[in-house]
Amino acid sequence: MNPSVRNLLDLHRLHAFDRENPLILVNGLAEQSVSWFANRRSWSRHFDVKIPELLVYDGASLHRHIDAGGEVSIDYLTERLAAYLNEFVQRPPYNLVGSSLGGQIIATFAVRYPELVSKLVFICPSGFYGDENLPMMEGVRRSQYDTLVKSVFHRRQFASEELVNVIAKKFQNREWKKGVLRTLRGTLGHSVADLLDKIPHPSLTIWGTEDKVIADVAGSVRAAERILKVRQVVIPKCGHAPQIEKSHLVNQLVTRFLRDGLKTIPPQLDPGRYLAKEGNPSRPPSVAAAVRP
Repeated sequence: MNPSVRNLLDLHRLHAFDRENPLILVNGLAEQSVSWFANRRSWSRHFDVKIPELLVYDGASLHRHIDAGGEVSIDYLTERLAAYLNEFVQRPPYNLVGSSLGGQIIATFAVRYPELVSKLVFICPSGFYGDENLPMMEGVRRSQYDTLVKSVFHRRQFASEELVNVIAKKFQNREWKKGVLRTLRGTLGHSVADLLDKIPHPSLTIWGTEDKVIADVAGSVRAAERILKVRQVVIPKCGHAPQIEKSHLVNQLVTRFLRDGLKTIPPQLDPGRYLAKEGNPSRPPSVAAAVRP
């Protein structure tokens, strides 16, 4: 390699290492680390991005834990996150982004280790309020992987045949399927509702109006208001994975929140407007900003 190119790459790595508050991405139960493909490059321009592999369903570590009689619970996953950060990052405080079940993990981590956290971003977090619909459970039991994938997105073009085939192939692996089912069993019905008013960190929650996994989006939005320093946005015509379905918007929102606190919310994303439309009024709407969905 040309020495000047090599030096440039080394400088880039050093610059990333010097950035404060590493950004940690924690995916949900139905996802793997690759699910951040539409976000990682954008956020890496501003933050040192890390993606811990907490749930490798056919991984030896997970199956040693299962075979020893352990439950794959939120507590277990939270401590795996803590171990990863302690061993392999070691630069607190951290900015944490959690999607779906990942939201429960980062909420638990933030309450358990408040001194290690800077800011939190919850993307369609489960466990804030009420039940979740579980098309993943039915999809796995009945091998209806198209149902599983389609339940995540509002716009069907994201639930491509190629993606369905990738998921189906994963579940042909017996260890993978066992890991998924044990994780479902260990996390099903878990709630972090009692932790929300104990979270002291600036937090952003991002919801999709057409989320079919969270049974009561409006109730979840209201529940999130218990977080002391929360900012919320509700994205129209969006399902359970806005980081993919509305990636450009989510990339902007997260970057702005982590850098300047997202001081204003566009009216079309305002949770007050959404709750009023749902017949569940909230606090007054925020003023408009320059972010566009």
